[in-house]
Amino acid sequence: MSEIFGFDAFSPKEIAARVETIGVAKAHLPLIPMLMLSVLAGAFIGLGALYFVIVKSDPNLGFAAKQVLGGVTFSLGLILVIVAGAELFTGNNLLAMAWADGKISTRELLRNWGIVCVGNFIGAAGIALLVFLSHHSEMNNGGIAQEYIRIASAKVVLPFWTAFFKGILCNILVCMAVWMAFAGRSVIDKVVAVVFPISAFVAAGFEHSIANMFFIPLAMLLQNFGNIGVNSNTITWAGFFGNLVPVILGNIVGGSVLVGLVYHLIYRQAPGQDK
Repeated sequence: MSEIFGFDAFSPKEIAARVETIGVAKAHLPLIPMLMLSVLAGAFIGLGALYFVIVKSDPNLGFAAKQVLGGVTFSLGLILVIVAGAELFTGNNLLAMAWADGKISTRELLRNWGIVCVGNFIGAAGIALLVFLSHHSEMNNGGIAQEYIRIASAKVVLPFWTAFFKGILCNILVCMAVWMAFAGRSVIDKVVAVVFPISAFVAAGFEHSIANMFFIPLAMLLQNFGNIGVNSNTITWAGFFGNLVPVILGNIVGGSVLVGLVYHLIYRQAPGQDK
């Protein structure tokens, strides 16, 4: 049933149908709109990450307060993606449902993921450059710049399998946020659905590939060209890709397999279920 205790949220079965239908539409987007929407999504996630770092750079907050409040502020990125409209690689891992149902081909699936991932990088790295040029990182007596360096330094030295499993856990929560946002009929519904899963993955320190496309390039700019007293080149492109590869793979497993394909199996095998 669609109405539960007086609320008019879409049921899980209806969400599954909507995810598949929208997945088909996403896979068939022409190149230019798909790329432009992907650039927007990368920039949106970067803005959420910027908001997060402002909280994280405050030395007066305790650990739990930093993690939870930082997670809530980071939610801005996915709220912008969902409400304003954009193409985000991690959320688009749910296209696996339409693929598993035979509604899009493997080629269409990989085309979407490839174009969207590239567009997300352009948007995230582009907003990182704008943030660097704005001298925003000089706020808090340079504490924000130091926080970017600290975050990126920790990411580029993560062991492969640690990054991979953190990527899985991250995108389980991201795709559940997207999934629940599909249940909502209003902007408020969607915002509430997004905030708790996204703040949870951020607070837990999991790895989001598109956020890392903002954090690490900005930290490299600050390290190499910023006036922040950093003398070593510990954050490199090699470290960036060493993080990105396992995190992307983990994000795909978490979103496509452990959310998308799990729900596909549930609702394909139980077509009469409406709860």
